[in-house]
Amino acid sequence: MKFVTFIFCLILLCTACVSQKKFLVAENGRIAAIERGEDFRRKLEGCQQLSDKQAGAIENLTADTTEMGGQVRAYRNLLYSNKSEQEKLNALLEDKMAELEEREKTITELQEMIDSQKEQVGKLLSSVQEALMGFSSDELSVTRKDGKVYVAMSDKLLFESGSATVDKRGREALAKLAEVLNRQTNVDVYIEGHTDSIPIKTARFQDNWDLSVIRATSVVRILTKDYQVNVLQIQPTGRGEYMPVADNATAGGRSINRRTEIIMAPKLDKLMQLLEN
Repeated sequence: MKFVTFIFCLILLCTACVSQKKFLVAENGRIAAIERGEDFRRKLEGCQQLSDKQAGAIENLTADTTEMGGQVRAYRNLLYSNKSEQEKLNALLEDKMAELEEREKTITELQEMIDSQKEQVGKLLSSVQEALMGFSSDELSVTRKDGKVYVAMSDKLLFESGSATVDKRGREALAKLAEVLNRQTNVDVYIEGHTDSIPIKTARFQDNWDLSVIRATSVVRILTKDYQVNVLQIQPTGRGEYMPVADNATAGGRSINRRTEIIMAPKLDKLMQLLEN
């Protein structure tokens, strides 16, 4: 019995030591958590106080700005109220004179740009006419209209009937024209395909509009790929039969309407920018 009692007491003593250690660990953890929470609370309060100070400073600054704006307007009104009528008229006249001077400057710049554009179109027209002088009037025509240069190439020069493949003679004309365009990098180029009013429907072309677009694209490919005209300078479009220049009721008129127009115009970027400003 004494031995059993000793063993029992020994077990109770060990259990009490383990529980005491766990309790101390838990208590220390709880105290540390409380301290961390208190530290976070103090930091949060500090942030809130700083935010309140900044909000107050902004409110004060806004009020000061409003007050200052009112003072400036009051001073301005006082200044003008103290001027004589003659002084007011003189000030108004000076403002109008400055505005007029600025407008006259703008008009002069516009006129200089327009004159420069006209001169550039004239030089472009001469260059194109000289480059294409070896072709007859039945094959192509070169005209000047609305500040642009138009080269109208006939159907017989560029394409066979119902085809979008450029003939050898047409390639020669495009090569001559490409030489001019490669020297005129500040010119926009539009390739327009046109047809007569007789409908077409084949395995390749759905209608005249389709034919005109593909013909214009064929010309663009030759100019850009074969003769290195800048691709950003040139743009193809198809007009179909909707922009005739002759009567489609006659064979001669239809022949004239079947054409590809190459339209060249100086870039208007600077002029448009000045107008917008």
